[in-house]
Amino acid sequence: MAKEKIELNNLSDHDLANRIAESELRLKKLKFTHVVSPLENPLSIRALRREIAQLKTEQHSRALFPEKHQATAPTE
Repeated sequence: MAKEKIELNNLSDHDLANRIAESELRLKKLKFTHVVSPLENPLSIRALRREIAQLKTEQHSRALFPEKHQATAPTE
């Protein structure tokens, strides 16, 4: 099973926060759907939780080390 790595370096802080909010909302809906009627693939809940964790880890990393994630202009 090949896993696709999420490209987070290209996202701005605002886009990252939006993606976290969207993913958390999607997770809530998925969990609710699973309670009402079983999902065809219940492992999709786990995959979505992991995606949210990756997004939050990147957000936290940017908060701790802002100089590492700032776009630097080329110096000439």
